[in-house]
Amino acid sequence: MIQRIVTELGPWAWWVLGIVLLILEVLLPGVFLVWIGIAAIITGALSLLLWGEAFWVWQVQWLGFAVLSLVAAVLGRRIVSRSDTASDQPYLNQRGQSLVGRTATLEHPIAEGRGRIRLDDTMWSVQGPDLPIGTRVRVTASNGRDLTVEPA
Repeated sequence: MIQRIVTELGPWAWWVLGIVLLILEVLLPGVFLVWIGIAAIITGALSLLLWGEAFWVWQVQWLGFAVLSLVAAVLGRRIVSRSDTASDQPYLNQRGQSLVGRTATLEHPIAEGRGRIRLDDTMWSVQGPDLPIGTRVRVTASNGRDLTVEPA
């Protein structure tokens, strides 16, 4: 059945395969099928040019498709990884990191290395040297849920 379809469609079978792969990429996004779809479309374009040639048998077409798929995947990965631009808000989803360098007053004293400060509308657990309540501290680091402070 597949051989009959390929025989009847001729070089257009590659175009159909490429379009199906691109549609699957839209339905199941993952930025992987798009490169294989592009390789199939390029193979289809080559098939349109070389269809009557004796050497352009199905084995050569599949080999060309495999090579083009690998090349397209490697080039696509380079293009996608190069397009990562610097953000104007690098700590957007890293709230603790965005607090490094800020100063605050201790709401609860640091005893045995643990205390609490208020920054904006949030109470934060802090680690640092033992300090009394009301001491001004500067945030020096964040490990996710706790801030590390030192006297300001």
